[in-house]
Amino acid sequence: MTKHQNWFQAWFDTPYYHILYKQRNNTEAKNFIRNLVTHLETDKNQSILDLACGKGRHSIFLNSLGYKVKGVDLSSQSILEASKYANDRLEFEIHDMRTPLNSKYDLILNLFTSFGYFDNLEDNLSALNTIKSGLSNQGIGVIDFMNSPYIIEHLVPHNTIEIDGIHFELKRSVSDGVITKKITVTDKGMLHNFIERVRAFDKADFTSMFSKLNLSLIDSFGSYDLDPYNVESSKRLILIFNKNA
Repeated sequence: MTKHQNWFQAWFDTPYYHILYKQRNNTEAKNFIRNLVTHLETDKNQSILDLACGKGRHSIFLNSLGYKVKGVDLSSQSILEASKYANDRLEFEIHDMRTPLNSKYDLILNLFTSFGYFDNLEDNLSALNTIKSGLSNQGIGVIDFMNSPYIIEHLVPHNTIEIDGIHFELKRSVSDGVITKKITVTDKGMLHNFIERVRAFDKADFTSMFSKLNLSLIDSFGSYDLDPYNVESSKRLILIFNKNA
């Protein structure tokens, strides 16, 4: 077991993770979901999986539009929170994305850079294979990842944030193809240290992984408005793919 293997379990299950990122732009996220289902012409009767759903913000919004959605995540605390919104067309379950799914889906979403968490390439391939094996024959997969070259070029090495009286110190670095963020939390005089490590996959890396697993890239976009992808200026790398026939 490597030092960083379970950073995501320690970090995502703490309330500080949700406090730090609570100001995420929900308007932007809802706009992205609307653009995506319109572009894909997703039918209300199709089954959708939100893989690594966190507290379920995308799942909940999709369901509010009339879609049948299942959200899965490794974080028990996130699933506990998301499950408050469950209904007959929205369910949540604890699941490790490296483990095969029990059902098939017409659309599998992996959003907001919820990929590349594992140091071992085989584990990342396992996560991608989970999507492949969980897709119906005509199913579509979507990965919304950071545009790594842009992120690295514009990386802010150090900054601090104060939220609800809690002090966050963030230090970012890039080494051996991994973007690392060290997070020091000061709360009521107590120090807590966490880490985020994400593989800096670029479009060529994904294309290579797709090839290994016999997946076909259908389209790619560079923003939540579904603008064309540009390696130098796009903030996002949104990949739409399916299984080869």
